[in-house]
Amino acid sequence: MEVLRAEAEWQRAGAYSVRIQGMNRQHHISLRDEFDEHDCDGTRYIVLLDDGYPVATCRFYETSGTTVTLGRVVVLPEYRGQKLGFRVVKEAEQWISELGYKEILIDSRIEAVGFYEKLGYSHIDDNVIRSGSFDCLKMIKSL
Repeated sequence: MEVLRAEAEWQRAGAYSVRIQGMNRQHHISLRDEFDEHDCDGTRYIVLLDDGYPVATCRFYETSGTTVTLGRVVVLPEYRGQKLGFRVVKEAEQWISELGYKEILIDSRIEAVGFYEKLGYSHIDDNVIRSGSFDCLKMIKSL
């Protein structure tokens, strides 16, 4: 499995491919809802490639001078159960740390809260928020 730190448009295409297959097709999320104002220059993406084929991704962008928001963590259905979600988040955290950020925020889907807790994230509060078509909890991790 190859790790791609995607910043250029051609590299981001790999992330977009995974998101279209993993979210647009599987959860019937429209392209308009899946791709938002944060899919732009300045947003960074991790893409895992299996023999050159994008299979997992996540993105992050600066929220404040010391904080980033991590999101759009997606693993293709046929690659789930192989700890690729864990790997893509850990790769993003490493890059985030190298860039000097101190804190990571995430809006976790309710069903993924346990996954993020295992990665060291904690609840900011217990208020359920709506993010797109999903119920989420805000979580945080200090680096």
